Amino acid sequence: MSATSATRSGPSTSALADRDTSSEILRSRPTESGVSPWFVNRWSPRAFTDEPVDPEELQAIFEAARWAPSSSNEQPWLFVYAQRPEDRARLLPGLHPYNQAWAVHAPVLIYLFARRHLRSQDQGPVVNAKASFDAGAAWMSIALQAELFGLSAHAMGGILPERVYELTGVPETEYEVMAAIVLGHRGDARRLPAAFAEREHPSPRRPLDEIVRESRTPPTADELVA
Repeated sequence: MSATSATRSGPSTSALADRDTSSEILRSRPTESGVSPWFVNRWSPRAFTDEPVDPEELQAIFEAARWAPSSSNEQPWLFVYAQRPEDRARLLPGLHPYNQAWAVHAPVLIYLFARRHLRSQDQGPVVNAKASFDAGAAWMSIALQAELFGLSAHAMGGILPERVYELTGVPETEYEVMAAIVLGHRGDARRLPAAFAEREHPSPRRPLDEIVRESRTPPTADELVA
């Protein structure tokens, strides 16, 4: 992948705002506020076509991850990816066999790593306690940029870390492998093994009142009387 800037920028902001949420999404993902369809329409399918991802779009997806926020601007993420069939086949055994069964069809396979220590080591190695949080921000950037291009991305925790280090050559002492990601064009669920096909639909979310709490100063005695 070249270091030059990608020329594709995806849909315009106005086009994105006008995008409708599909009936498929609405059935399982009713919203409680005026959130952009960009967020609601993004989900993690397992069925992919074997159509290659445009190289400029793939570069732009990694560029989106590059601009993710990170604690103290450490930018601890590292992406190792494969897109040629022979390279994907070489990296595929790093996935748990459960995930290999469906991820084998995706045209891009990525492993996401997080650097274990802070880059400044004037006082010796210091663990970056926020690296995994920052890597999660980079993953979300990938997922949303892929959505802008009409692609889908699916992240997996079901990996075999020792195999991943062996296959990628990334040193375990320096980086922790966080997840694997596949991306590509969404495919036909009928291509999936039956156990996966029946789960090929957008997942719901917990209601806001279960995940959001406003912290307020307890009322004084006078306020309670009033």
